[in-house]
Order: sequence, then C-alpha cells, then structure tokens
Amino acid sequence: MTTVVRGRRDEEGRRGAGSSRAAVFWRYWGASTVSGLGDAVTAVALPLLAVLVLHASAFEVSLITAASYVAWLLIGLPAGVLVHRLPLRGTPVVMDLLRAVAVGSVPVAAALGVLSLVHLVLVALVVGLASVVFDVGTSTLLPSLVGKEELTARNSLASGTHAATQLGGPSLGGVLVQVLGAATSMVVDTVSYLASAALMGSLPRVAHPAQEGPRRGMTEMIREGWRHVVRHPVIGPCAADATALNFVNGGLMALTPVFLVRTLDAPPALVGVLIAADGLGTLIGAALTPRIVARVGSGRAVVWASLATPCFAVLMPLAGHSAALLVFALGYGGFGAAVVVTSIVTRTYRQTATPPELLPRVMATVRFVSWGVIPFGALAAGGAAALWGTRAAFALMAVGSAISPAILLASPVRRMRELV
Repeated sequence: MTTVVRGRRDEEGRRGAGSSRAAVFWRYWGASTVSGLGDAVTAVALPLLAVLVLHASAFEVSLITAASYVAWLLIGLPAGVLVHRLPLRGTPVVMDLLRAVAVGSVPVAAALGVLSLVHLVLVALVVGLASVVFDVGTSTLLPSLVGKEELTARNSLASGTHAATQLGGPSLGGVLVQVLGAATSMVVDTVSYLASAALMGSLPRVAHPAQEGPRRGMTEMIREGWRHVVRHPVIGPCAADATALNFVNGGLMALTPVFLVRTLDAPPALVGVLIAADGLGTLIGAALTPRIVARVGSGRAVVWASLATPCFAVLMPLAGHSAALLVFALGYGGFGAAVVVTSIVTRTYRQTATPPELLPRVMATVRFVSWGVIPFGALAAGGAAALWGTRAAFALMAVGSAISPAILLASPVRRMRELV
C-alpha cells in the first residue's frame, strides 16, 4: 500500500512539475509573440516611412535594412560571451526596454518635424544591436525551460507563432500606415517591447549552465565557439547554408517595399498583405516541419528544403500588376516556407548536439556568420537596383538562392537521413 501511495505521489509530482514548466514556457512564448508582432509592424512601417514620407530611393531604403542586421557583424560574436556571463532572464528584459526607447523616438521625432533618414538608420542599428543579444539570450534560455524531448515541438511552435505574427503584422502594419501614418504606427511596436519585458521579467530565475567553470578571456571564449562551428561536420555546412539564404533574404527585404510600391504600383495596405505572404508560408512550413522530420528525417528535410528555395525565388521577379501580384505572393510565401524548415531543424540540432557550456557561443557564432551577411545582401540588392532596376535585382537574388542547395549537396549532410 505504501508503494502504491508513493507511486501516486511521484506521478502527481511529475504532473505538477510538467504543468509548472508548461506555464513558464507559455509566458516565454507570450513575450516572444508580442515582441514579434511589433517587429512585424515595424518591418513594414520603417521602410514605408522612408519611401512615403522621406521619399527615399531604393539604395537609401537598403541602408535601413542593412543597419538592422549589421549589428550581427559588430557584436555577433561578443554577444555569445555576454549571454554566457549575464543573467539568462534579465538580459532579454533589458534588451526589450532598450528597443522600446529606440522605436518610441520615431513618432516623437516625426511629431517635432525633425525626422530624417539618418535617424531611421540609427534606430534600425540600435534595435538591431539589442536584438542580437535578445535573440542569443532567448535561444540559450529555451533549453533551460523545456525538456530535451520537447525542443523540436517547442521550436516549431515558436517559429509557427513568429510566422503568424509575420502574417498578421505586415497586414496590420500596412493598414496602420495608411490609416494612422507610418510614424504613429510605430507606437504599436513600442508597446509590444514593454509588454515583452514585463512577461520576460515574470519568468523564474534559472541556472546558467554556461557559467560553470573558471572565468576566461573573451577572445579565447569566442575562438572556442568559432572552432566548434567551423570544424563540426553538420553545424558547419548548415551554418554556411544559412549564410547563403540570409544573403538573399537581405536583398529581398531591401527590394520588396520599393518593388511593390514603385514597380507594381501596390498601395501601402496591399503591400502589407503581400509581405504577409512570407508569414503565411513560414507558418505552413513551421506547422509541417515536425511531420516532415518524422517522415523523411531531419537530414533529408534540410536538403529538400534547400532545393525548394530557388524554385520559389524565381517567381518573384516574374510578378506583374493586378492579378499577377499573386505570383509574387506565391514566390515570397514558398521561399519563406522552405527557409523555416531549414531554420527549425538546424536550430534544434545545435541546441541538442552542442555542450551546454558552448551553447551561447555556438548560437552567437552561427548568427554572426549567417545574419551578418544580411546587410551585404541588402546593399548588393540596392546597388543592383540602382544600376539595372528592381526587377533585375530580384532576378539576381533568385539566381543567388541556388547556392544554398549547392552547399548542402557538397557536404556530408547530403548522405544523412538524420542529422547526427
């Protein structure tokens, strides 16, 4: 009888712990969701603000996109060490507050009549710097909040939710820009960062496994994380693949607002809807990823997704006016779906295959390399648009997307059913 009672208590304890862990995850999820919704609004509002209010050129808009991601080149590698040394819970909270202040300065400057392109570039840079540390911190925090067996599902949910915000956020952003004005619409993003900070701050303190062991110099720690990535037979090629994809992504982000507004004559509200096609594709891809992995294996899922990216990318420069805008939406959405499958599978693999003491630095190194090329992609696309037009620049980005499958097909990943 005692054994039965003890068994029941143990089972109830496990259920209680599971319920508590689930509640913590949902607060984490809520913080990421509201922050992501604001990000999606700003992703539309900031370039439209430059185009519609400041009459910026395609190259000038590309500077805003580049500034958003050049932060990965500036502090991408040190961010891993910073997250290694700082509190896991407190770091995202501070980054949320910093972004709220930066974004909130835009409607204030607009109201005072002093808004400029330089201001928008600086805001994009500050938000980018804070986002670097926030993203590395939350990626490192998640494995401490959920069990290892739940990571793929939780990463899929997080990516799916991000896709949903990318689906609704741009549409909302386009409507807000048209109804309220681009500057005023950014108030939504400011509120979202404050809400995210409140939710992140409500999470329990968690042990930081990366902080175990003696304190070492930043250069030595960065070098150790870098070596682990470049020498790893799976993480290395997957990081190179992500780098190729993000170069193209940078170009697409810089070109899309100008292409839709000036080449295809789409109104701001419709621009938001078309950009939301990426969110719809990402949502579908994230929802299907666990099933795809279970059916074909994580290794094959990554390779097949890379093969799909150029097939969808080539549709975007073929888009036209009116009903032919659907061609752009199909290409943009399909490209997003293929990319998110790769992102979920490879991120989950890094989180589970990397030793805990190296995880912040490995996550930061991969983000440094793969996200660090986004500004170069944006500037390259902006320069190509200035020389040959936005449609030709889109075509060049589509050709460049073929590098992704070439990298994986030349690596050991090509022969793997499962990433091991």
